[in-house]
Amino acid sequence: MTVESQAPSREKSRVFITGGCEGLNELSEALARHGEIELVGQSDSVREGGGPLSGGHLQVVLHATRSSVLPVDELAAIREYTRAPIVLLASGESSALLEDALDADVADVLLLPQLTENVVFAVRKAGHAGRRQSKGRGGDGRVITVFSPKGGTGKTVTATNLATSFAKHAGKRTLLLDLDLQFGDAAIMLGIEPEKTIQDLVVAPGELDPEKLAGYTTRHSSGLDVLPAPIRPEDAELVTEQKLARLLEVAKESYDVIVVDTSPFFHGPMLATLDRTDDLLLVCGLDVPTIKNVRLSLQTLQLLSFPNERIRVILNRANSNVGMKRGEVEAALEAKIRFELPSDRAVPLAVNRSNPAVLSDPKADFSRALREMAKTLLPAQVSKNGGKRKFGRGSKS
Repeated sequence: MTVESQAPSREKSRVFITGGCEGLNELSEALARHGEIELVGQSDSVREGGGPLSGGHLQVVLHATRSSVLPVDELAAIREYTRAPIVLLASGESSALLEDALDADVADVLLLPQLTENVVFAVRKAGHAGRRQSKGRGGDGRVITVFSPKGGTGKTVTATNLATSFAKHAGKRTLLLDLDLQFGDAAIMLGIEPEKTIQDLVVAPGELDPEKLAGYTTRHSSGLDVLPAPIRPEDAELVTEQKLARLLEVAKESYDVIVVDTSPFFHGPMLATLDRTDDLLLVCGLDVPTIKNVRLSLQTLQLLSFPNERIRVILNRANSNVGMKRGEVEAALEAKIRFELPSDRAVPLAVNRSNPAVLSDPKADFSRALREMAKTLLPAQVSKNGGKRKFGRGSKS
């Protein structure tokens, strides 16, 4: 008796199409049906596709042009939203375009009409090359973004305790990045008085590299490195998407995990962060206004083509007796709750003492639940210091 082994299916390449040229409609229809391609969306112009380009975790952008010369402005516009490799599509005789593309930020050029399999092969090749460049440029640190569309849900408490737990209990090289740029509270919740903030870093002259980043972070007693929000709200606009993108790339070279605390709305820095986020923790509470805003956030993330499998809903103060249960929240959100954090007196005490609950009261119900969540998010990850680290009371940073 023989058993025929089935080859594992390939992971689909996430592709977005912009622009237009002769033969593009037929190609896009063929790609939408192809088993190795996930066609995230299509737009006639780069600006119209800004949302999916920013938040789509794309492997490749296919940009179609009717021009016989390299569309430099259109390529630059794409780069404002994503660093994904670009495959240029053109129709007719475009020998000049081919020559110019060799010196440009273009992974490949294809002249239409073209066999669908040839385009899929080019997408695969560009995607693999992009991943290699990304690893060389940005490292393999994991970016975990904590977001809530409403204040007071416990977003910063979750972010600070999570980052502290990674650093203290798992021995991970951890950076807490406070991107609540106007009113960030991460530093005060950790009881630190930083001399430098993210604003000082992004306006400093010279190229950003790991050594420079290290000079602007503040070390917490847990071993956690913190890059706080600007001191003055008006300085928030100095942290542009381009500078933030570079900051995250450099941070991934230096750290096992980067925890990002965010402001409660979608804006440029948030979109730039989403494009580099491995896990998005969406904090929800047991009240109707928060549930409504979280549901709107889930719909917005869908419009941005953010991968649903990377979203994890956290129900904070889950044991509060307020006439609403987990099942009702899931039904309202049309999404599963992945983690629950209990209401615990240890949390406000820890906040007022500027000492995370996972450190000040490790036996509290909140602390236990938080450590379990952290363990789930980073199971047996290899530390950049070498060797596997696991969560436990005996592990040290």
